[in-house]
Amino acid sequence: MSKIRVLVCDDHLIVRQGIRMLLADAPDISVAAEAASGPEALAAVRTGGIDVVLLDIAMPQRDGLDILRQLKSEAPRLPVLMLSTYPDRQYAVRSLKLGAQGYLNKSLDAEQMVEAIRRVARGGLFITPSVAELLAGALALPGAAAAEDKPLDGLLSHREFQVFRLLAGGRSVGEIAEQLVLAPNTVSTYRARILEKTGVRNDVELALLAVRQALL
Repeated sequence: MSKIRVLVCDDHLIVRQGIRMLLADAPDISVAAEAASGPEALAAVRTGGIDVVLLDIAMPQRDGLDILRQLKSEAPRLPVLMLSTYPDRQYAVRSLKLGAQGYLNKSLDAEQMVEAIRRVARGGLFITPSVAELLAGALALPGAAAAEDKPLDGLLSHREFQVFRLLAGGRSVGEIAEQLVLAPNTVSTYRARILEKTGVRNDVELALLAVRQALL
C-alpha cells in the first residue's frame, strides 16, 4: 500500500517534530519533507513526491495564505491543509476561499489530523463543525438563494440528492462512485447538475448549503 506523502511547513522546528510524532503511528502516512519557510515549501512541491501539504499560516518571508495562493496557481489539485494557532474565525473562511481543503487548529488531536490528511488525500474536504458555522455565516452563495429556500429533496432528483449529501460530507468522487456503485464519470455528471441546480460554485459551498438546510 502506497503511503500518503506529507509536506510539513512550519517555521518552528519543535512544531514540525511534534507533527512528525503525531503522524508516526499512522501506517498509511509518511512525512516526506519539511519546510521552515514559504519558499522552501514551494521548492519542495516543485521537486515532486508530495500528496498533501500541511501549511502554517504564520510564516516568515511570505505568510501561509500568500503561499497557498501560489500553490493553488502552480499545483491546483494538490490538497493543502492550513495550520494555525489563531481562533478559527480569523483565518478559516479566508483559507477556504483561497482553495485550502481544510483548516486545522494546532490544538487538535492526532486522530483529527490523521483523518483530515486521509480525507483530503482522497479528494475530499475537511471542515470541522465550528468552521462550517463560520462559513455559513460569512460566505454569500450567489444564485443559491432560491435553492436555500426550497428543500433540496424537491429541487434535486433522488440520486442527485444522495450525491449532494456525500459531497457535502467531504467525500471524493471516487468514494461516492464506490459507495453508490456508479462510474466516477457518472458521479461527476451528477455533481455538475447539482452545482447548476443549486447555483453554488464548488464543494465548499455545497457543504455550506447543507449546513444551512440542516443536512449536516
